[in-house]
Amino acid sequence: MTESFRMGAREGFRAFLPLSVGLIPWALVTGVAMRSTGLSVVEAVGMNLIVFAGTAQLGTLPLIGAGAPLWLIAVTALVLNLRFLIFSAALAPAFERVPLLQRMLSGYLLVDGVFAIGAERMLASEDRDWRMGFFLAPSAYAWVLWQVFVLCGVLGAGALPQDWSLEFMATIALITLLAPIARARPMMVAALVGGVATVLLADMPLKLGMIGGIMLGIAAGFAAERWQSRGPAR
Repeated sequence: MTESFRMGAREGFRAFLPLSVGLIPWALVTGVAMRSTGLSVVEAVGMNLIVFAGTAQLGTLPLIGAGAPLWLIAVTALVLNLRFLIFSAALAPAFERVPLLQRMLSGYLLVDGVFAIGAERMLASEDRDWRMGFFLAPSAYAWVLWQVFVLCGVLGAGALPQDWSLEFMATIALITLLAPIARARPMMVAALVGGVATVLLADMPLKLGMIGGIMLGIAAGFAAERWQSRGPAR
């Protein structure tokens, strides 16, 4: 471990620390939701270790509870995580000449908050060790934080009053996490169209309205980005 790696790790951890607070209620709610869906403690912990994607976990739990077919659950998880394809493509230049195993680990650890605070700085740095430290330190911290508080939610689910609206806390946590990177016009268009479409399609069976809303939001975002890059017609 080089001094450059350690320096990047310290800077990445400090930059991510304030944003990481939003993971705590989201992780707690995810743990409670997994237990309320009927998953055992072992199943919930196993899902959390394998998936490590709060949005996909919360989005697929209603399907699991409804007994939806496995293919639909898998497709829903993939759609909910499509943004990570964009994140990975954007960060790819920062991982040039990085060993395959390290890239695979980085892909598993990638979370929204680390991308939000680190993408621009990582792409601007020519020091590979610094880039890896800046990415891996907050990513590993986010993983540990997520696992610990999801476990707290799983183990404490039975002690919480049934009338607490914890699902609303998850929405607030997600908005807090994504707001800093949703300032560009295409992203705002995608969020608005996706949100409105999801509400309008909420009565579709097996939560298919969520998939429809996501797809429409993605399409609207790409259309807005294309229009913005070309400029208004003259």
